[in-house]
Amino acid sequence: MQLSLPGEPARISTSAEETVTDSDKARIPGRLSVTSTGTDGIHVLSVAGEIDHDTVQPLRQALELSCLGSPPRVVIDMRQVTFMDSAGINLLITTRRATSGRHGWLRLAAVPDSVMHTLRIVELDTIIDCHPTLRDALHP
Repeated sequence: MQLSLPGEPARISTSAEETVTDSDKARIPGRLSVTSTGTDGIHVLSVAGEIDHDTVQPLRQALELSCLGSPPRVVIDMRQVTFMDSAGINLLITTRRATSGRHGWLRLAAVPDSVMHTLRIVELDTIIDCHPTLRDALHP
């Protein structure tokens, strides 16, 4: 955006459109999107945005065991996750316990370095399988 200097005629111009597209929504702070798909009895949740106390609810709803079949087999594709705090960590721990208690499993795929750093600090990567790609998580 360009503004005029004092003494010049007023003018405002923009160099790019300022509309928010669906692909931009995940980059807006405080937004979290979750898309659910399935393949071979495995639920794949593609998550984009920040996972924190204020945004975790859509992911929590997607991880309801009643929706995941029996045994529950879940892969969370995290390649578009930009941040995760203790709310996300607690949800992953709870989900891991619940899925394994029903003879299922939870796997994470394509975890960004910044989020993986957090998982390593709390040693969550030692109890939840983390795979470099979605394909690896689906076919270990």
